[in-house]
Amino acid sequence: MRDPYEILGLARDAGNAEVKAAYRRLAKRLHPDAQSEGNAARQQARFQEVTAAYNQLKDEAARRRFEAERRAAAGAARAPIFEETMRRNAAEPAPPDDIFSELFEGIRSAGKRVFRARGNDRSYRLSVSFLEAANGTRKRVRLDGGKTLEVNVPAGIDDGRQIRLRGQGDAGHGGADAGDALVTVAVEPHPYFRREGHDIHLTLPVSLPEAVLGARIDAPTVSGPVSLTIPAGANAGTRLRLKGRGIAVEGGAPGDQYVTLEIVLPEASDEALRDFAATWTAGAKHNPRKDFSDF
Repeated sequence: MRDPYEILGLARDAGNAEVKAAYRRLAKRLHPDAQSEGNAARQQARFQEVTAAYNQLKDEAARRRFEAERRAAAGAARAPIFEETMRRNAAEPAPPDDIFSELFEGIRSAGKRVFRARGNDRSYRLSVSFLEAANGTRKRVRLDGGKTLEVNVPAGIDDGRQIRLRGQGDAGHGGADAGDALVTVAVEPHPYFRREGHDIHLTLPVSLPEAVLGARIDAPTVSGPVSLTIPAGANAGTRLRLKGRGIAVEGGAPGDQYVTLEIVLPEASDEALRDFAATWTAGAKHNPRKDFSDF
């Protein structure tokens, strides 16, 4: 049997606290319950050796007995007795003290611990039309693994906003919660409507008679056509407001729709219109570019 001080890696003048600390460190590393199957036999022998050394040095009484036996073992006749004492100490369990109870409780607890971690989130993209985003809709999203879910797209959602589907991401570990599915909404542009905040903007073509004489026409909005009054003498660029016909706001008043008039002449040549323009004296005197005279 090797010297117990050497086994524990201690100097001969080490105190009780140092002995316990050295044993604690080695025993946690070498205990058979903490070993892999292929390494258990070799580490079992090493653990028994360390335990025997600790029993030799754990307190003043044990160390005095060890020193006495060591001196007695100096003689050849007493050598077998010394070896028998070391074997007995290795075989017998150490008396219950705090270091053993703490060590074994830690090993038992380690075996019961389960790694817990929340599952990862998954990201998806969902395309919706301009009108679907303005008015709200329900769409199906295909998740990983072929699973599909119906997603509620709220009215007035902005381009790039995310919808969180709780628990639809990767599974958690050790009983922890699953991750979420994060669905980013991509709003497709509209050929006529344009959104600014909660307001909608629309350029609306009108005929020359409608602009000159005034008219009542149907104007499209995101929620369907409404009646719009064109004032007589309206010019190109005139902007009219349709109150409350913009984007719906949860818990508040909706935005407005602004209609900008654009006068559009007929594509086909109109002889009467050409003759009128040629003989219209007031029209000939009108200069619509007078504000550009300084350029």
